[in-house]
Amino acid sequence: MFRPEDIIQIQTKKDFHKVTMKVYRFQYENNPVYKQFCDLLQRTPQEVKTVIDIPFLPIEFFKSKDVLSSTSPIQTTFTSSGTTGMVTSKHHVTDLAFYEDSFRQAFSYFYGNIEDYVVLALLPSYLEREGSSLIYMADDFIKSSIHPESGFYLHNYKELADTLTTLDKEGKNILLIGVTYALLDLIELQSFQLNNTIIMETGGMKGKRKEMIREELHDLLCKGFGVNKIHSEYGMTELLSQGYSLGDGIFQCPPWMDILTRDPEDALSYVENGKTGGVNVIDLANINSCSFIATQDLGKKYTDGTFEILGRFDNSDIRGCNLMVV
Repeated sequence: MFRPEDIIQIQTKKDFHKVTMKVYRFQYENNPVYKQFCDLLQRTPQEVKTVIDIPFLPIEFFKSKDVLSSTSPIQTTFTSSGTTGMVTSKHHVTDLAFYEDSFRQAFSYFYGNIEDYVVLALLPSYLEREGSSLIYMADDFIKSSIHPESGFYLHNYKELADTLTTLDKEGKNILLIGVTYALLDLIELQSFQLNNTIIMETGGMKGKRKEMIREELHDLLCKGFGVNKIHSEYGMTELLSQGYSLGDGIFQCPPWMDILTRDPEDALSYVENGKTGGVNVIDLANINSCSFIATQDLGKKYTDGTFEILGRFDNSDIRGCNLMVV
């Protein structure tokens, strides 16, 4: 019914809305978990006429259910990080080639050809466990880069600092993608003055450091790396697409992804643009799982379609979501 290229090739908002409604009906008919959820809310295809009528599945379902809209064999399962004893999310993927198309096209949409970059990945917390979708993506970027210097770094910060300094002075285009706490560790070891490097933080202190507000964090990173802007990637285990910020914490989505901001007090209603709400994500690349996810993030969406992530709900505040988990 759906070919991956039909979703990845979406260009206009009109196309996006048209395909989104088709995906909703497809997943209602083919995803038992999502169908049960929609039925409980009385949001069946007879009632859902526009995108804002579509129910968004609370992200917690990925911890307790097999969220699948496909009967094809599972090719891999991505898992979220978590402390010992914590229940982690599991995202079953039946079409890895589609996932690869999605993240390759999304990166290209904002940054151009990955072959043009030396890709340096500083992702220790992710490398040290199994099942990370971010590691899968970064590994593909490294392999797609034509530069032999591309690679992963774990705790060998000095080697990374020397490589980064040398390559930047040589004028090569560099993408340094790193987990937040590790980037801070790196600039504590050495300060930089980089002219040809994109610093992209993926978020997360992973319990290693105290959480910081974005402005303070990015100011530290800008000074430490000697750059004007810090880029960011917005993704998660339960999504197969990523949003990107080219600076100032303002994110954009590729054409097959969008967010809506729900009322924190009423999960079935939405707040106006520019007001803080819970982040609902439409990710059409999730065609074989669920494309409509109510996350635990708080954010603001703006009239031009860009958005900010402001933090997360406290567990006691996810009123409209966790009460509906069946």
